[in-house]
Amino acid sequence: MSERGESGTLRTRVAVVGGGPVGSAVAITLAQEGVDVVLIEKHASPQPVPKGQNLTQRTVEHFRFWGLDERLVAARTMTAAQRSAGMTAYGSLFSGYAYPWLRRDSVGAYYAAPNMRLPQYRTESVLRERVAELDAVSPLWEWAATEVSQEADSARVRAVSRATGASLDVIADYVVAADGSGSLVRDGAGISQTRADHDRRMVLAVFRSAEFDRVMERFPDTAFANVMNEDLEGYWQFFGRVDASETWFFHCPVPAGTTAESLDLSAVLARAIGRPIAFETQYLGFWDLRFTLADTYRSGRILVAGDAAHSHPPYGGYGINSGFEDARNLGWKLAAELHGWAGPALLDSYDLERRPVFAATRDHFIEQSILDDRRFLAAFHPDRDRGAFERAWAARTSDAVDEVDRFEPHYTGSPVVDAVGRPSAVGAHEMRARAGHHLAPGSTASGAELFGALGRGFGVLYAPGTAPDAFVAVAARLGVPIRAIGVDAATAAAYDAPFVLVRPDHFVAWAGASDEDAAPALRIAIGYEA
Repeated sequence: MSERGESGTLRTRVAVVGGGPVGSAVAITLAQEGVDVVLIEKHASPQPVPKGQNLTQRTVEHFRFWGLDERLVAARTMTAAQRSAGMTAYGSLFSGYAYPWLRRDSVGAYYAAPNMRLPQYRTESVLRERVAELDAVSPLWEWAATEVSQEADSARVRAVSRATGASLDVIADYVVAADGSGSLVRDGAGISQTRADHDRRMVLAVFRSAEFDRVMERFPDTAFANVMNEDLEGYWQFFGRVDASETWFFHCPVPAGTTAESLDLSAVLARAIGRPIAFETQYLGFWDLRFTLADTYRSGRILVAGDAAHSHPPYGGYGINSGFEDARNLGWKLAAELHGWAGPALLDSYDLERRPVFAATRDHFIEQSILDDRRFLAAFHPDRDRGAFERAWAARTSDAVDEVDRFEPHYTGSPVVDAVGRPSAVGAHEMRARAGHHLAPGSTASGAELFGALGRGFGVLYAPGTAPDAFVAVAARLGVPIRAIGVDAATAAAYDAPFVLVRPDHFVAWAGASDEDAAPALRIAIGYEA
């Protein structure tokens, strides 16, 4: 447990500022590794705005790792029969032109969990339940960070209770900023950002409509839809289902200076749908469309994660999923540092792995989608040349399928991965075990599911007829927690390697044929030279 010091101070190993989904995930990951954490969050409860709804298979794997996958299922606001799949339409929902889009279940075979859809506030509630169960986490709900500083051997966060006005200095070995895109901690640490403004004001509306539910019956299995409009230059008109009870959210560009009083939401919705509908507005808000990326994810003893590290428009469901991956990547490395078995390059590899992956996500999946839509809308129109339009529309249909497979974040080229390349979000899904890539599902020698057999430390997977002794001996000398797991012949063949070294975040650190490589493989994986 974190310890109270002199009056007005609290001593801990890690202070996490921001108790939203990413901050809570960092705290849980660390606490499960026996690291004491103080979690500082300004809100008493999750904010009831539906966002961050599309959880990828990889994110649901994280919830399995945290022991929360069954609770996540129970927290869903949609029925089991309602798939988390999307579609893209041209002009309006009634134009006759639509194709399936972001059908993430097409890559389901490469993960040990299904994708899900639920509002962020329900996801946060599940995480908060877990935080409450962990003795190693001391949550300060309804406390706001007001100041951060660091010295050579510690960092300090000044927090103030929003309920009583009391103040507290939290002194930690490290501070993690998960306090959103306007991060006080990031700015206080002197971490600059690269920012790209698109000069677009956006509206987010949450509405309830039985009539719109009936409209969407035209598109079975569709939980979200993007409607392209040539006047919007590639920016989205986006609908997303919130629950099974006729509630949806919608966002799109609006003219600069638009306010809740001046916006004609009925007309905006009718343009995208193709006809007026009856609806009840439940929420209305505005935001500015921009991309930001921190120029480093670490400054001394302060690290950034989630929206404090990177932010973008809610296009494609990449934001919350990227934040959870930050949490898993940073969590095991920070725990290793605090437990004393990390090499000198391990903690810095958090920035070197995660920052390029987000940059590629921004450039190749989010920004590129805006540019591709803009070019298509400028070049093709059914009223000008229907044949050319329909051929181009058909080509987009196949590209939409490829997009899901191409989004495959990996860390090839990382200093703690034995593979040449460059960390990126662009790749291709394979069952083969590749250094720097996510480990696909498999089976143990006894026929059990491999994911459930992996522990929280490293894992060495070995094929029938081989032995893991060399890896286990090297790990013991280095003080690295490791679990040896025999896999069945089919899994060994699919992985195309007799030995696979798996990191605590279930990425492959190394794959090869000889246990003579055990020492250099494990040394590199924890941040030492071979």
